[in-house]
Amino acid sequence: MIKALDNINLTIKEGEIFGLLGANGAGKTTLVKILSTLLLPTDGKAYVHGYDVVEEADNVRRVINLVSGGETPGYGILTVRENLWFFSQIYGIPNAKDEIDRLLRDMELEEYADIRMHKLSTGYKQRLNLARGFINDPQILFLDEPTLGLDVLNAKHIRNYVRDWVKNSNKSVLLTTHYMAEADEICDRVAIIFKGKIIACDTPKRLKESIADKTSAVIEIKNNGIKIDRIDGMEGLALENHDGITRVKVLLDEQSSISRLVSYLTNNGYNISSIKMNEPTLEDVYIKYVGMSLDDKQS
Repeated sequence: MIKALDNINLTIKEGEIFGLLGANGAGKTTLVKILSTLLLPTDGKAYVHGYDVVEEADNVRRVINLVSGGETPGYGILTVRENLWFFSQIYGIPNAKDEIDRLLRDMELEEYADIRMHKLSTGYKQRLNLARGFINDPQILFLDEPTLGLDVLNAKHIRNYVRDWVKNSNKSVLLTTHYMAEADEICDRVAIIFKGKIIACDTPKRLKESIADKTSAVIEIKNNGIKIDRIDGMEGLALENHDGITRVKVLLDEQSSISRLVSYLTNNGYNISSIKMNEPTLEDVYIKYVGMSLDDKQS
């Protein structure tokens, strides 16, 4: 039997944006589905706003909302405004017009209010999706990869809105993402999940400080599909292939280890085009704990 989640123990505070970092298949979406009452746990207990997600599921649903990246935000034949009205009535919100007008304004959807949803671009569909997530003014908002596939401007708009909403309302957000920069930018705390287990949890600043004595480097090699074995001093390794160039991201125990790595690469016939040393990032933290990047497949 495959364990999607394994003895996870988390507490998310009021007024906090909590980030969950993990590759596809790590258990992020499974956890969100359990907390949002879409999936029953086979063991253990989970509480949202003090309510048991199994025994008090109706109470949980009244205080949450869920937005997933890439999800259809409503019905294509309905306009943007009609979709928001439809979902407001599902939540039993009386006199929802003012709230809908506010969300249209905040999401910069006013000029699209009377456009049918199916005619919107991907970015504006996701803005509508987020507006739907706020329609019931939830106590806890689950955001499952909310900026997936979005351009820079739409992703930035969504991040800024979520951050301001939490700051002004003292409500909570659970954000799942595989975008390191996104988690670093808006999350108060971040947990790394790998094969269903939480393997690290702290503020982005403290997580990065935990590897401050390590050396982070990016080496570009003019080859595709190379294979690199672990060498002494290497604590993490990630490979990315693009246009005939392999980008080697490594975390080393000390700066002197870079010379051993370069020697290893040149002795194996690899043509190094550049070497760059970096300040530690959340990606380096992930590589340290998991041993690979978020783009690599889990086995």
